[in-house]
Amino acid sequence: MLATIQYNSKKLQIDLSLPIDLSIPLSASKSNVNAWYIDAPTIEPAKDGERIISVEEGACVNFNNISFNPHAHGTHTECVGHITEKVHSVNQNLKRFFFLAEVITVAPEKLNGDFVISKKQLQFAIGNKKREAIVIRTIPNTTEKLTAQYSHSNPPYLLEDAAVYLREKGVKHLLIDLPSVDKEKDECRLLAHSAFWNTKGKIRLEATITEFIFVPNNVKDGMYFLNLQIAPFENDASPSKPVLYKIID
Repeated sequence: MLATIQYNSKKLQIDLSLPIDLSIPLSASKSNVNAWYIDAPTIEPAKDGERIISVEEGACVNFNNISFNPHAHGTHTECVGHITEKVHSVNQNLKRFFFLAEVITVAPEKLNGDFVISKKQLQFAIGNKKREAIVIRTIPNTTEKLTAQYSHSNPPYLLEDAAVYLREKGVKHLLIDLPSVDKEKDECRLLAHSAFWNTKGKIRLEATITEFIFVPNNVKDGMYFLNLQIAPFENDASPSKPVLYKIID
């Protein structure tokens, strides 16, 4: 199903029948992807007294309670409210859902015992392209990312100058296949988050960071049309479902 979309001054043709889902599903399993030192999510039938509300137990419907943390248990999109004293809701601040995006692949480089993504690497990968969204796939890129247990593992992260570069380049939506753009244990400095949202200047309320995505290896680097879907949670972060569509030449 081909669709022609007028996007700013450009006409783009995309194939709506071939969505590329970048989200990691949430399941009630210890193999569910996880970070930040908390237990696995749970999905279980609600109870009415001693009555278990599930079809298997004789009820007419399945009626599950779900307990999870959006930051720890899967693909999520967050706004500046993640790191500010004042409460900001991603649902209130993300008002557009379609963007031109560039998929880039980066091999984090070693620095002082950590693996990091630098400004220089992003400059090389993005070049002079102007995009509202940048999708970062790190390598190695294996399906282990779908079940990884990241707590106490010191995953790769963005250096502060890399986040500043993206902000100054006008990138409003940053998507990455890591549990955080910042170092796991950084004494609460959150340098990349803060730099991207410009918390020391005019805060970018409309800007978002999406973490815990997965970009399949058969997705080539380049320009795509992004549909950034979130659940309508009044919270700093929401589970999300970023979907790419290939732009037809």
